[in-house]
Amino acid sequence: MPRAGLTPDAVVDHALALIDEQGPDALTLAGVAARAKVATPSLYKHVPGGLAALRRLIAIRITGDLADHLRQATAGAEGDPAMEALLRAYHAYATRYPGRYAALPQSPAGADEELLGVAGELVGAILAVLRGYGIAGSEAVHAARTVRALTHGFASLSIGGAFQLSEDLAVTQDRLIGVLTGGLRNWPAGG
Repeated sequence: MPRAGLTPDAVVDHALALIDEQGPDALTLAGVAARAKVATPSLYKHVPGGLAALRRLIAIRITGDLADHLRQATAGAEGDPAMEALLRAYHAYATRYPGRYAALPQSPAGADEELLGVAGELVGAILAVLRGYGIAGSEAVHAARTVRALTHGFASLSIGGAFQLSEDLAVTQDRLIGVLTGGLRNWPAGG
């Protein structure tokens, strides 16, 4: 019988707390069980499939959370203000939760429908902003890839401490946003 109060969502919560504190490499069933105050084999009652199933649930949660974060940040905005909000929200999420961000699947190809669905929501948040520029069809795919490359690269380099020079990183981010929004205003519309 599963422990009262412990659900698959609660197990994911414990796993995310562990990832937040120690990084994704620290994720083990024993570590999650210790946080949940249960024996390691007890986790299988809540997450059949063990660590692989838990990693899947974590991937779904993180991807969905980031998609929600981006949608909320861009709600009601269009064009440059929406793209700026998206870029800032993406960077803020990644740098606030570097362990979670490292656990975010960058290529969910071959994954199950649920993970592909939330991955589609994440890309959909980007595509929604691109529609404000009149970018559609295959051009929207190219533009979304450009946005992802820029956001992921800037976030990953920030998290990794790659920006060591004394110039203000916020100014760099402003310049980066300006380069992208200027390019998107001149992007082929597609269709």
